[in-house]
Amino acid sequence: MASFKTFILALAFVLSCGSGWGETADELVKQGNVHDLKFNPTEALKFYLPAEQLEPKNADLMERIARQYRHQMADTPIVKDKIRLSGMALSYAERAVVLAPKDSNAHLSIAICHAKSVDLYSSKEKMNAMRQVKISVDRAIALDSGNHLAWYMLGRWHQRVSDLGGIKRFVAEMAYGELPKASFEDSVKCFSKAIQLNPDRSVYHVDVGITYALMGDKENARKSIEKGLALPTTGKDDPETKKRGAETLKTLK
Repeated sequence: MASFKTFILALAFVLSCGSGWGETADELVKQGNVHDLKFNPTEALKFYLPAEQLEPKNADLMERIARQYRHQMADTPIVKDKIRLSGMALSYAERAVVLAPKDSNAHLSIAICHAKSVDLYSSKEKMNAMRQVKISVDRAIALDSGNHLAWYMLGRWHQRVSDLGGIKRFVAEMAYGELPKASFEDSVKCFSKAIQLNPDRSVYHVDVGITYALMGDKENARKSIEKGLALPTTGKDDPETKKRGAETLKTLK
């Protein structure tokens, strides 16, 4: 009786995951990718997680799963759920690096996990996370200098750290240790490199425009933001970045 009950529970799990009998990991991943492209992480995980059971050492799959948990983190308004999902995303990103230490995107995944979780942390944890973002994104670029998203993330790092302000940063560093050097000029250089590699990504133009605005260069800020806002939305975070860009644009008039 107990074994029959176990069989029924296992069958229910398989069906709930949306996978059929005999499907290979590749087939499951392809089905998950359809939902990934639609930014539907819950549905994507119904295929990626069973695929993980078949291929637990697939680094690319670990990166994909980490991305879904980051998307779920962005979608939930509940802080404790964000923290839980952040931890799950980071865990899978770290597994990807262990499995593929020379994979640029695996290291980038860790950087993105920390970057998206900064606001959930205590002051000490924020500083540690910002240091980890820099370490991981530098490693991603060292492994693949053509990784445009890594250059974008490095630009965001320079933008965010530079925007802390002298006094606020000084106090934080006195309490929790120094951060690597950052500047708006380096932020522009990194964003420009990302644009050179992928000129069609809207947020690259929007964020370099935001950095120009922070530098007081209104002309380049307006030109870059307007160009970015005119490009199609292709990423999960694009709407939020475009919102920041539109708000910045209003201050330039």
